[in-house]
Amino acid sequence: MTLFHFGNCFALAYFPYFITYKCSGLSEYNAFWRCVQAGATYLFVQLCKMLFLATFFPTWEGGAGVYDFVGEFMKATVDLADLLGLHLVMSRNAGKGEYKIMVAAMGWATAELIMSRCLPLWVGARGIEFDWKYIQMSFDSNISLVHYIAMAAVVWMFTRYDLPKSYRLPVTVLLALCVYKAFLMELFVHVFLLGSWTVLLVKAVVTGAISLCSLFLFITLVHSN
Repeated sequence: MTLFHFGNCFALAYFPYFITYKCSGLSEYNAFWRCVQAGATYLFVQLCKMLFLATFFPTWEGGAGVYDFVGEFMKATVDLADLLGLHLVMSRNAGKGEYKIMVAAMGWATAELIMSRCLPLWVGARGIEFDWKYIQMSFDSNISLVHYIAMAAVVWMFTRYDLPKSYRLPVTVLLALCVYKAFLMELFVHVFLLGSWTVLLVKAVVTGAISLCSLFLFITLVHSN
């Protein structure tokens, strides 16, 4: 039974990535190693972020239940490095904008999935007792995939030299939302004391809204050129 539960969680977490890779056309471009290079860039960026956080942001020593708003905001600001990493990956790949976005997003999201959720699923989902948190973790990995695709699209639009001035403000707002989404979600949970399923639902709705706005801007920009 535990192996069956692990199989369900594993399929729910990893199969959407495989399906996205196949159906997005990346397999036709033989983009596997490009995605691997994007994943390696993700690892390097996360290492730099950890070293920076460990050096300049010590552990919060405030009272229990007190939320360190300024400290968490500054830590979230370090996620700007993800934008630079995605831009670096896309700038090193030649091809259409859609290809660059999907290569960067797939490599980035898959590397995060492997590094942050593979071991917990393997150890926890095979446990004796059933726990919904591993199903939630699998759903969250799908949300992360959509999030990184939207983030890569926004970064690609923002770095275009011919981006119209009317697009600057909405694209910048979307960039800020992509960077500070995790911080805003954590603050929202702290204030309203939401349950785990409610948090997952809110995260899915927010990510979906950002993704739809990014898709609309991307399609409008591409068709206008």
